[in-house]
Amino acid sequence: MYTLLLIYMMFFGFGRSYNPGSHYSYNLIPFDTIKSYWMNVRGPHTLQTMMINLLGNIVVFIPFGILLPGSYQRLKKGGSFFLVCLSALLLLEISQMLLYRGTMDVDDVILNLLGAGLGFWSLTAGRKFMRRRS
Repeated sequence: MYTLLLIYMMFFGFGRSYNPGSHYSYNLIPFDTIKSYWMNVRGPHTLQTMMINLLGNIVVFIPFGILLPGSYQRLKKGGSFFLVCLSALLLLEISQMLLYRGTMDVDDVILNLLGAGLGFWSLTAGRKFMRRRS
């Protein structure tokens, strides 16, 4: 269910539309979009827009950081988890651009990794806590 919801949000949600014939939309400059939201919160970007974009990109991937290592033994180690997560996020972002369903934005990858990392950390911390209690 989570995967289907994630795919819907990344390719169809938030007013995304198929726009063939236009140029590919991408941002490869780290923190450029994030900085734009912070600098223009009173201008073209409202606080609500900023929160949806910045926090939304983090929060939506917290379950990713819990479900992947919870489902696959190999992904319980941080390095393996990070590589798989980064690969999946890059694939999703590049697909958005190539399918004309959004912008490939390195800042989205950074924020999504942060969310997945928070999920991974909470799962790891929860397991350690439970081991100590028993």
